[in-house]
Amino acid sequence: MTQLQMPFTPDGALDPTLGEHAKQAGMAQAEAATDPDWAATCDEAIEEMARRGQPFQASDLVRAGLVGEPDDHHRWGARFGLAARRGVIEHHHADKSGRATSRRSLLNTWIGTDTYRQQAARAEAGEGRAA
Repeated sequence: MTQLQMPFTPDGALDPTLGEHAKQAGMAQAEAATDPDWAATCDEAIEEMARRGQPFQASDLVRAGLVGEPDDHHRWGARFGLAARRGVIEHHHADKSGRATSRRSLLNTWIGTDTYRQQAARAEAGEGRAA
């Protein structure tokens, strides 16, 4: 009987710390190559969806007419990662993509954090009184 051989795994390939470093490097590279106007519009779109308090994916931002598609689909990850680090959104669950072109791949679905929604509501109420 032959023993099943496992494929070769390079040193560190399963190290979560190295994986996180690679992720951060990739997001920094995507950020550096992103059109600043698109990035600002995308950030505003994420904040708008976060205020609504409903789960959403990148395709929902486009479908709602809040932002257009980026020149490269890798641009989305950096924007959502930044919004999560800023406390605007948090991971809600994983779901199949709503995009026909993605072949229903598994994607993160996000939702506005309670703290962000409360701050946004207070800011909006304050602006309403000042008008």
